[in-house]
Amino acid sequence: MKTPPPRLAGYESWDGTDPFEDRAGPFFFRRLETGEVRCAFEATPAHCNGGGFLHGGLLMTFADFSLFAIGRDVIGGHAVTVSFNAEFTAAGLPGDIVEARGEVMKNTGSMVFLRGRVYTASAEGERVLLNFSGIVKRVRQKPESH
Repeated sequence: MKTPPPRLAGYESWDGTDPFEDRAGPFFFRRLETGEVRCAFEATPAHCNGGGFLHGGLLMTFADFSLFAIGRDVIGGHAVTVSFNAEFTAAGLPGDIVEARGEVMKNTGSMVFLRGRVYTASAEGERVLLNFSGIVKRVRQKPESH
């Protein structure tokens, strides 16, 4: 497990590894007393594009991570993203704590439909960076490495 930075005390990470997410993040999640799952990461200059803003691909990777954390109890095992949609609404900056929250919209026998928001919070309130939705398909087993 990865250790969260001090500003994210109380968050956890997945057991095991996800090579791409581990390199892009690290990303973390926690379950609130209400049962809601909150995901977060601390933005650094390494997460930025050439303009100094958080890279859009990073935000989409974090949103995809969040699909699985938000739907973890419903998904119940190995799964893959089969559809992902995102709308950017604002820019993030290094030093931001970036969070995500969302909900399961529908759960069928093999697919879970989810939606959520990626945002930063400050004394002025929340600033939404990205709205996202996705469909996750359960798979019987983890694919073999080649």
